[in-house]
Amino acid sequence: MLTAFARAFKTPDLRKKLLFTLGIIVIFRIGAHIPIPGVDYRAVQVCLDQANANQGLFGLVNMFSGGALLQITLFALGIMPYITASIILQLLTVVIPRLEALKKEGQAGTAKITQYTRYLTVALAVLQGTGLVATARSGALFQGCQTAGQIVPDRSIFTTIVMVITMTAGTATVMWLGELITDRGIGNGMSILMFISIAATFPAGLWAIKTQGSLAGGWIEFGIVCAIGLVMIGLVVFVEQAQRRIPVQYAKRMIGRRSYGGSSTYIPLKVNQAGIIPVIFASSLLYIPALIAQFAGGSAGWKTWIEQNLARPNAPLHISLYFLLIIFFAFFYVAISFNPEEVADNMKKYGGFIPGIRAGRPTAEYLSYVLNRITWPGSLYLGLIALVPTMALAGFGADQNFPFGGTSILIIVGVGLETVKQIESQLQQRNYEGFLR
Repeated sequence: MLTAFARAFKTPDLRKKLLFTLGIIVIFRIGAHIPIPGVDYRAVQVCLDQANANQGLFGLVNMFSGGALLQITLFALGIMPYITASIILQLLTVVIPRLEALKKEGQAGTAKITQYTRYLTVALAVLQGTGLVATARSGALFQGCQTAGQIVPDRSIFTTIVMVITMTAGTATVMWLGELITDRGIGNGMSILMFISIAATFPAGLWAIKTQGSLAGGWIEFGIVCAIGLVMIGLVVFVEQAQRRIPVQYAKRMIGRRSYGGSSTYIPLKVNQAGIIPVIFASSLLYIPALIAQFAGGSAGWKTWIEQNLARPNAPLHISLYFLLIIFFAFFYVAISFNPEEVADNMKKYGGFIPGIRAGRPTAEYLSYVLNRITWPGSLYLGLIALVPTMALAGFGADQNFPFGGTSILIIVGVGLETVKQIESQLQQRNYEGFLR
């Protein structure tokens, strides 16, 4: 990885792209520390120092915002509204025929879906921003903090509207910065910003492990956590790169005096075909009852039951449901993102076939069989990786933002591998430029 970046900086045009990307990252991190109007910044810092924030409920969004959510800054919502909008559009593409037709139209259809994603992102930003402001005003954002009710001193409607508009504009700016990186920088812009947001929380999380430790001033716990992190990174890299290659042979076709086809290739089916989506789905679904219980008044029996069994991350029922939901959404997302019948029809259309398997329906059934078999270990792997913060909570007394949590490691490794691949591919294009001429 370091070699690829060193070679890239020696290439003038790649160096410009890398420096442009770094400049956008600096702007993004500055915006994550600018408080929005109407917020008492000192009261927020007092509550953060007391470390009594209910990060179990807002931990996922806070992680994707690089810690900006709990500080209620300009980029408090981060990239989360865009991620949610993208997932919703992907699901609607399967349900709504119009969106499915747009997806098949190529670049023009993709541009239209991207436009819909932007509109939905802004709408979700307004909704989430309103919820965040209401939570901050009620004092529920920092439970147990005495100054939590003073975070938003002015409770007027005008101030609330300004705060929501400011956070929505911040989300739109983050979306624009991500698109700038995609167009003029290196890698996928949204993924890069997500990578930076998660990586920004690592130093504070590691230092918290060290300060809370009791062995040799916390350095032993610090070293154990770093060792666990390295092992997890190696495991995630191994599984993310693992794939089942289905061989495909294309028959020769004579068109005039020329023969076409006759080549052999393969269909790469990844073990973790669903990526990080099942973890996000499962986390969001489990947050709904906890959110309802938090805003419900009184001490009803159902509220107490939810707080003890679903809101606590180390509760047996929470762990079991989280694990089962990840497995379910892994199969669900693979089913809607990979269509064996469509792949089989395209292969048959261009004269392709899997050796030993007849073209058409038998090919689709074989692809479904293989996909189901490799999705099982992929879903179990996702479930086990996602439970790492819970094990850290029990073993090290860490919070849910454990620095080497499953979600953060999956995103960081995935984005890092993809970015390095893009850099190496562009380097190869430039190395072969003289040969191609």
